[in-house]
Amino acid sequence: MSNIKSAFANGKAFIAFVTCGDPDLETTAKVVRSAVRNGADLIELGIPFSDPTAEGPVIQGANLRALSGGVTTDKIFDLVRDLHRDVTVPMVFMTYANVVFSYGKDRFIKTCKEIGIDGLILPDVPFEEKSEFQPCCKKYGVDLISLIAPTSENRIAMIAREAEGFLYIVSSLGVTGTRSEIKTDIASIVSLVRKNTDIPCAVGFGISTPEQAAKMAGFSDGVIVGSAIIKLIEKYGSESEKLVGDYVEGMKKALQM
Repeated sequence: MSNIKSAFANGKAFIAFVTCGDPDLETTAKVVRSAVRNGADLIELGIPFSDPTAEGPVIQGANLRALSGGVTTDKIFDLVRDLHRDVTVPMVFMTYANVVFSYGKDRFIKTCKEIGIDGLILPDVPFEEKSEFQPCCKKYGVDLISLIAPTSENRIAMIAREAEGFLYIVSSLGVTGTRSEIKTDIASIVSLVRKNTDIPCAVGFGISTPEQAAKMAGFSDGVIVGSAIIKLIEKYGSESEKLVGDYVEGMKKALQM
């Protein structure tokens, strides 16, 4: 069984996204540990990239701050090694194809396995091109996590049938960022997914409030939150550890209602 499935074993999962190195790796480590202590079931670690096409201004800003601070892929690998001393929930990387290619695909994915990364999300790699990474991920036992967008329509069943780890359901068209309202018919997307796989599915993009989280969890197995957490880190920097923990605790409680 994929280690990622354990994140969904105790009710609805709360998945926290953090950009590594924003504003520095020490803060990232503290924030991740605080999120886990306060109920995060899975951690999505963003490896910064200079042109993060799926991201809105909040996470774009985090990418730029991290890169300006001198973060590198090797330093992030070291961060994960350190986190694994006491963080036991699954962790996945979210990054872009160029980051993997420039490091060396085989070397990157092999290192993911060695340091205990359970999955890889590459939002700029379409389903039709995943064969570029799939064999290497299979070779090392790292789940290549697929995304389903509102525009996926007739491809949803096909993507679901080949899914690994968990399915990332994109709640809204466009880029990441908090939204006042989510209008996509998530229920019908999840219903089609369920007919084709028993892999858990989590909804991301635009979720920031406990009410939104509870609503989306009503249709799915969990929620993913990034921009709302990044906003706290952007505002409070190295002092954001407790605030992120409090936020995660509130969101996790909303999923248990």
